[in-house]
Amino acid sequence: TDLRPLDILSEVVPAGRPARGMRVFRVQGVRGFQLAATRPGALRFPASRLFIHCDHFPEEFSIIVTLRVLSVPAKRNEYVFTLMAEESPSVLVGLRYAPDKLHFLFWSQERAGGWQTRVTFPNVSLSDSQWHTLVLAVSGQSFSLTVDCSIPKDVVVEAPFPASLSVKRASFYLGSRRRRKGLFTGLLRQLVLLPGADATPRICAARNLKVATLSVPAVLQDLPAQPANNEVLKYPYETDTKVTLGSRPPCTRQEKAQFWFNASRRGLYLCNGSAWIAMLEVKQRLDYVEEYQNLVTNSETMGVEVFTIPKVGLFAATANRYTPPGSAIYKWTDGKFVPYQNFPTYQAQSWKYFTIGKKIFLAVANFEENDRGQEFSVIYKWSRRKEKFVTYQRITTHSARDWEAFVIEGEAFLAVVNHREGNNHNIDSVIYRWNPRTGLFETNQTIPTSGAYDWEFFTIGPYSFLAVANTFNGTSTKIYSHIYIWLSGSFQLFQSILTFGAADWEVFHIGDRVFLAVANSHSYDSGMPAPSNFYAINSSIYELNVTAQMFVKFQDLLTYSALDWEFFSVGDDSFLVVANSFDGFTFSVNSIIYRWQGYEGFVAAHHLPTVGCRDWEAFHTPEGSYLLYSSAKEPLSKVLKLKTT
Repeated sequence: TDLRPLDILSEVVPAGRPARGMRVFRVQGVRGFQLAATRPGALRFPASRLFIHCDHFPEEFSIIVTLRVLSVPAKRNEYVFTLMAEESPSVLVGLRYAPDKLHFLFWSQERAGGWQTRVTFPNVSLSDSQWHTLVLAVSGQSFSLTVDCSIPKDVVVEAPFPASLSVKRASFYLGSRRRRKGLFTGLLRQLVLLPGADATPRICAARNLKVATLSVPAVLQDLPAQPANNEVLKYPYETDTKVTLGSRPPCTRQEKAQFWFNASRRGLYLCNGSAWIAMLEVKQRLDYVEEYQNLVTNSETMGVEVFTIPKVGLFAATANRYTPPGSAIYKWTDGKFVPYQNFPTYQAQSWKYFTIGKKIFLAVANFEENDRGQEFSVIYKWSRRKEKFVTYQRITTHSARDWEAFVIEGEAFLAVVNHREGNNHNIDSVIYRWNPRTGLFETNQTIPTSGAYDWEFFTIGPYSFLAVANTFNGTSTKIYSHIYIWLSGSFQLFQSILTFGAADWEVFHIGDRVFLAVANSHSYDSGMPAPSNFYAINSSIYELNVTAQMFVKFQDLLTYSALDWEFFSVGDDSFLVVANSFDGFTFSVNSIIYRWQGYEGFVAAHHLPTVGCRDWEAFHTPEGSYLLYSSAKEPLSKVLKLKTT
């Protein structure tokens, strides 16, 4: 080849127009290509188009790249380009970047065989959403990288760049290495090979060093050709203010950096490649609550769990009292929950959805024995092939009330609340640890509990906590519930709080403040005179006092056999909803939504008629925000929609 710049990027722009799988964006006043190829290797061309007079790669050369990178996940590499032979998966020449590194790859060849050589330039940060120009100069064993004309980074390696690297039957691949892994997701403006010379002096003579130009495709040049008469622009481009209107569009890698205006929410959103991120949004305020769906369940429902399986949909699992017909999960379809799958359960109390890596699980807490007199709770695993949950592991439990799943220091745990064994309420609840070798949960620690109802796991800074709601010790509900802290590989007692038939803990954050709310269900002590009403008692909200290193009482709220708290937000407002189940006379009791009022604490805002309310779940869909409550006294749960202004 002669010593002219070889514009690799222009070779994939046929007739001066972007190829299929390429889009032009203007960002920060500079145009670049987004490579949105539907299949790896779509953006390619034979090396013979560049190397017309010689079928060997230059021995000395520079590679000039101008690009803009949004972000790169940890441990991920993306390829700017590769040169690969048709019959081999090896990279002859290639350039790829990681979050803080740049790698130059080349194929070293000897008679005995060949091997891949990688030259790494550390501490090269490109993922800042800014334009950068890189000049990589190669000569023998010396490799020099200049970023935005800063001080060069020089690397000398043992294996020199080959003096005669054949490019026969080889092709350049733009933004990939001929497979899906490592596809380029940023914007590319310039990709030039300059044989026989260090291009740094030529590039660094430019005024704007970050977008210095040696050769750029015409469609990306700053002054596109003017149309003749009324002819449309020859080089149309998209700006970073392009907006999609209407219903929620998909947000995938192809839509990355596009905007969507949601007229109903009066919000502007940016696609980050997987989800729409709010850029400008009118903050919503809760106006009122309306009945949205009557969800007929198999029987009375003791608990409900709402969860989303990626690429499958939104689900609600109901823990139902009787078998048959057992418990069920429902799928959100056309704006309503519809039956999806049934499970044989035995006075099921609750469900817990969790994931370990790519595995998806759903655990049920069974309160009673099965037909064979065996007392098991069951962990189900999602089958992607069947698109259903299948039995995965059975664990012996004792009148199980609740499961809690959590991760500490990269290890997965699952804790069960054992309520009683026979008439003995003072028994151990168990924490299980996931064994990745066997693929099973194994006993890790036991904790003494008293008629326990609920576990609540939470973290504060680097510390992990687990709170248990103790309900009844055999003679009294006026007993201590405990908060444990993870230290030296196990949970140790951190704080004890006096509770009255505690049925639930709910941790939540408002700004930098950390709160812990307990739902007290009833006050009973066999050795004390009976109160006028066992069930009309205060439930309490505690706040973490960092100085004292303990939770201190913040507020008491009068509740009626409270069984659950659920925290949720609407716009900038924070709310707590309580499940009031029984007032001593009737199960038809109002459950209350409390609004956070700062100095006033939580103030009653909405009174919701419920029947034997057992559990609340808040969830969101593109159409709005909802509350789902389960009834322990009738086979009917309700979905309520939060109407906002």
